[in-house]
Amino acid sequence: MTSFETVTLEVSDPAAARAFYTAFGLDPYVSVRASDAPTTGFRGFALSLVVAQPGDVDAFVEAALDAGATTLKPATKGFWGYGGVVRAPDGTICKIATSKKKDTAPAARRIGQIALLLGVADVKASKRFYTGRGLAVAKSFGGKYVEFDTPASAVTLALYPRRALAKDAGVPQEGTGSHRIVMGGATGPFTDPDGFAWEAVPA
Repeated sequence: MTSFETVTLEVSDPAAARAFYTAFGLDPYVSVRASDAPTTGFRGFALSLVVAQPGDVDAFVEAALDAGATTLKPATKGFWGYGGVVRAPDGTICKIATSKKKDTAPAARRIGQIALLLGVADVKASKRFYTGRGLAVAKSFGGKYVEFDTPASAVTLALYPRRALAKDAGVPQEGTGSHRIVMGGATGPFTDPDGFAWEAVPA
């Protein structure tokens, strides 16, 4: 049975990437390792940080930009709340958002939930693939979104249509080459229908 336990980002400069994720506050959730695998355009995934209030969004965005990230979508209010999107120096897309529209406490860099969003060609087909390997579904909204129950990880695993995820991130959906990310779990190695790689995590 597959479990979801680790997220490893493959980067050209591991030391620089570690420094960025430490400064940004994501070092407890992701690890990095060296890779020069060719990759262009959208890599098909994003890290989504859910925080308590708009001031917390701004605090995370400021920390990311100070550490070398670039803005894909400035933090703004929307009908759903408040949020923004940045791209890490290694190319990883990070979305920071809250459903709240007003601050009720001093700003803090505390993460309420972090999710790895995989942009897939067919959400229903990918859901069948993963449930067939033993992952349990926590939430499902047809072909629009699936969230898995991932008790072995502080990061939630979710599926999102690739086109919609790219639009949400503010980038074109086209991309080729390596995803530059590897998931770890109790079984592996295997590759999902969209080319996302998994490896076995030692017990």
